[in-house]
Amino acid sequence: MEKSDRLKAHELDLERHARGGVIGRVILGGQDGLVNVLGVLLGVATATSDPRVVVIAGVAAAVTESVSMLAVAYTSARADEDFYRAQLEREEREIREMPEIEREEVRHIYFKKGFRGEELERVVAQITSDPAIWRDVMMREELGLEEVKMGAARRDALIVGASVITGSIFPLMPFLVALPRVGWFDLRTAMELSSGMSLAALFSAGWLKAGLTTGSRWMSGFEMAVVGGVACLIGYGIGRLLGVAV
Repeated sequence: MEKSDRLKAHELDLERHARGGVIGRVILGGQDGLVNVLGVLLGVATATSDPRVVVIAGVAAAVTESVSMLAVAYTSARADEDFYRAQLEREEREIREMPEIEREEVRHIYFKKGFRGEELERVVAQITSDPAIWRDVMMREELGLEEVKMGAARRDALIVGASVITGSIFPLMPFLVALPRVGWFDLRTAMELSSGMSLAALFSAGWLKAGLTTGSRWMSGFEMAVVGGVACLIGYGIGRLLGVAV
């Protein structure tokens, strides 16, 4: 394979990885919103006969969960960024104040990678000749840290937050058409449809996730559907325990 072909293949791999990361966040947010809202809806619907109360509870849960997940995703990235900067400053200080010790650490790192003799010394000399490269090598190879890009973190937070709202739509839709002004379904039918639609959506998400990673599509879909099934049972059980059946 020519160099240009290898480069194109590498760029395609990076593109697939980035796309897989975005889809993974969409699945994470969608699953979280769907499962949490489904549990709330079934719990409230089991405890009351008023579909308006159920819808209000579901919408409130969806919005709250979306804001919460968005905030957690963003603040986690900020915490990672603060930690990275603190470690970066520490490495820079150690390179200035203890260069021989840090140089020996570089030598040890590349010795473990298989470099020996003059080749090892050339690598160490090349890396330690530039303080910025030296620092970056220590951050990546010794500490296993990569720089946090806050632009990407903000984008990811928005993706997760929007996915929570999107995932919440599946369990909420049947209850919207059970409202008195619409009246397509009664509350019991809305509960059954909400559970069925949610489990189908979770199975599909698991199927898709397996396509991006490894493993059986059927097993992955089944596992995610089980998560939704547990939410159904918990929500329904709490409603039965604390309220009255429809």
